[in-house]
Amino acid sequence: MPISLEEVQHVAKLARMQLDEQELREFQAELNALLGHFEDIQSAQIGAVEMASHILSLQSVWEEDGVEPGLMREEATRSAAVARAGLFVVPTIIEE
Repeated sequence: MPISLEEVQHVAKLARMQLDEQELREFQAELNALLGHFEDIQSAQIGAVEMASHILSLQSVWEEDGVEPGLMREEATRSAAVARAGLFVVPTIIEE
């Protein structure tokens, strides 16, 4: 069902668009072309297409949790600016 020029004028008025005659005809042609594409989509035969919840067939995107060895205390404090007794020493920020 093609869109008439009057319908385009009405939509332009609702959108508060001030269009001249040439612009109205261009919009009419573009809208009719768009409606033609929608008709093509509606006529597509999709009865045999299986529904999918995702475009890719992913099983699980999460890696299994597992326990892995961490850093030893000496390795962790080796690059610290100041370390004492195996602990990081930082400046005091709260005073009593």
